[in-house]
Amino acid sequence: MEYLKFCFVFSCWLKFANSVSSTETPQAPAPIPKEKLLVLTVATEETDGFHRFMKSASYFNYTVKVLGMGEAWKGGDVGRSIGGGQKVRLLKEAMEALADQEDLVVLSVDSYDLIFAGGPEEILRKFQQANHKVLFAAEGLIWPDKRLADKYPSIRSGKRYLNSGGIIGYAPYINRVVSQWNLHDNDDDQLFYTKIYLDPLQRETLNMTLDHKCQIFQNLNGAVDEVLLKFGTGRVRVRNTVYDSLPVVVHGNGNTKMYLNYLANYVPNAWTYENGCSLCDDDIVDLSQLKEYPNVLVGVFIEQPTPFLPEFFQRLLTLDYPKDKLNLFIHNNEVYHEKHIQKFWEENRNVFGSFKVVGPEENLSQGEARNMGMDLCRKDATCGYYFSMDSDVMLTNRQTLKLLIEQNRKIIGPLVTRHSKLWSNFWGALSLDGYYARSEDYVDIVQRKRVGVWNIPYMAHVYLVKGSVLRNELKERNYFVLEKLDPDMAFCRNSREMTSHREKDSPSPESFHMLRPPKGVFMYITNRHDFGRLISTANYNISHYNNDLWQIFENPVDWKEKYIHPNYTRIFTENHMEEPCPDVFWFPVFSEKACDEIVGEMEHYGSWSGGRHEDKRISGGYETVPTDDIHMKQIGFDKEWLHFIREFISPVTLKVFSGYYTKGYAVMNFVVKYTPERQAYLRPHHDSSTFTINIALNNKDRDFEGGGCRFHRYNCSISSPRKGWSFMHPGRLTHLHEGLPTTNGTRYIAVSFIDP
Repeated sequence: MEYLKFCFVFSCWLKFANSVSSTETPQAPAPIPKEKLLVLTVATEETDGFHRFMKSASYFNYTVKVLGMGEAWKGGDVGRSIGGGQKVRLLKEAMEALADQEDLVVLSVDSYDLIFAGGPEEILRKFQQANHKVLFAAEGLIWPDKRLADKYPSIRSGKRYLNSGGIIGYAPYINRVVSQWNLHDNDDDQLFYTKIYLDPLQRETLNMTLDHKCQIFQNLNGAVDEVLLKFGTGRVRVRNTVYDSLPVVVHGNGNTKMYLNYLANYVPNAWTYENGCSLCDDDIVDLSQLKEYPNVLVGVFIEQPTPFLPEFFQRLLTLDYPKDKLNLFIHNNEVYHEKHIQKFWEENRNVFGSFKVVGPEENLSQGEARNMGMDLCRKDATCGYYFSMDSDVMLTNRQTLKLLIEQNRKIIGPLVTRHSKLWSNFWGALSLDGYYARSEDYVDIVQRKRVGVWNIPYMAHVYLVKGSVLRNELKERNYFVLEKLDPDMAFCRNSREMTSHREKDSPSPESFHMLRPPKGVFMYITNRHDFGRLISTANYNISHYNNDLWQIFENPVDWKEKYIHPNYTRIFTENHMEEPCPDVFWFPVFSEKACDEIVGEMEHYGSWSGGRHEDKRISGGYETVPTDDIHMKQIGFDKEWLHFIREFISPVTLKVFSGYYTKGYAVMNFVVKYTPERQAYLRPHHDSSTFTINIALNNKDRDFEGGGCRFHRYNCSISSPRKGWSFMHPGRLTHLHEGLPTTNGTRYIAVSFIDP
């Protein structure tokens, strides 16, 4: 009975409590319509950062009013020192007309270094949840007066200090704040707002607070480690991992502008896993619609001995662009390369619109030479673009120049990388001291797992600059010289920052010390296409006669393209080989260039053995079947030759001698010279090898007559060797053979006794 009574009383109390609760719970305020949000920003010039800000605002359909456009900037260098008061003055003037609109919410933000990551509805909802009339952005670092730190209200958690880059509030309250401004344009805006906020009476009467946990504003200065990209369906967000928030406004204040550039490569919709690059085709130039192609000055810089330079020039010639629209400027700092440039000039001086060469006799530094090249375009009003190329760039894409122009960026470079390495022509991030740091996406960009057009802090080797930019934003003429930086780093830093120029519109000499706001030119790298590669110059030895022959280790792709027969791969795809005698296989392996350079190297060395039996070069000092030859070891080419055997001969061996896996090792590797005057033939013999290769290095009936090889066991002769083709046959037991007489001229062959 007592239990039933208790249940009845409890149920009555519960009903009463619920009824009280339902009557006392306040109704949630109606959402603020997005039409009631006005974004005010200050921008005196249309910089790259400003255009990016406006694109992000347009993506979310913000209503933006720009203050101060075209006005001279007198607010100081806000990126490096105090200043920015001009922003408050402009905001004060704008708010006078908005002060009586009580339901209007005003969002005041910077523009050069800020992007939106969310839309108006989200920002208004979060502002309502804050339940204050004015909300400032917050950060963990105090600026500009550290002595004010103790005056800030204590908080349990979050960021304690005010940042003036983001303010949101109802119009009448924002007006009451900025109407107090009576200072100069170059006074500090953040100090002004800080003093108002730190006044307890004003903080209470104006109902102000800070966005302590980055619900709306994310200032990156001092907080880079807190921030990650959050990839979601269709849109990328910035996530603060400390407060588990998704800020709507991302501000690259202080020295974090490059990190903001990285974030803006993705946020809000620049690149996603689902759709890739969504902005890459925005504002592109359609070259097919132009009446004529723009003039391009190509600056070529040869600053150190560079392998494959003639091939570099040939690739330049094959660019798919009208040659009369290309003007060539070459700076060569290496006497060794003068012969290559002279040959190129003699053959092509009338191909280009103009052709200027500055040689080592001018004794220019790299920075001076690069300034000179860029200045030639800057001073020529008809120069549409400046295309800078270092000699270690191998552009394999003939469309490179057109593709770069079409992207319509002020500065853009094609991604080029070292073969099979992560070394490229750009950096994804910089360390605190301004040198290389690996960005989170660097490897994916280099390996083209993420394809797009990327805002980056550093580039080198090859890039395109608009001529109009050289005559405006980059009109200064010493961009490649800065402190102790190398020329490329100096150029990139000067282009990124651009805060050290006098304001030409300043009304008086006294104001010349006032610096522009940060308005650097964005630099981009594109990996939308496969453009080419960088070759290694680090270990290039120019003490040989044909130095590129030794590049098989450092630059294997370029070595193969130059020295391996163009039909070599057909051996495996189309069985492109012949069998003129039993187990004697004949296939293409060397290009004409390889044959000529190997012969040239041997003749340059000149110490032919003379075909004598006594031979100190071999073990025992006696050669049973001597030839008139030079060993690869004598010219220092033994390691390279053995590598050639393993890379290009061993695969053929496995194809023709199925089941036999060669070690690719040979003690005897040499070039033989047959002439009627010295040694015309070779008597029948077996080779000291498991199998032998014999590569013809020159042309029958043009360079010599006669020659060939006869295999006795099969009474089979091959009398028409082809230049660059190799015989491969067993060495011991079965293939007794002889060298047929050379009756006229000189015949050269390269021989290896493999797996002795």
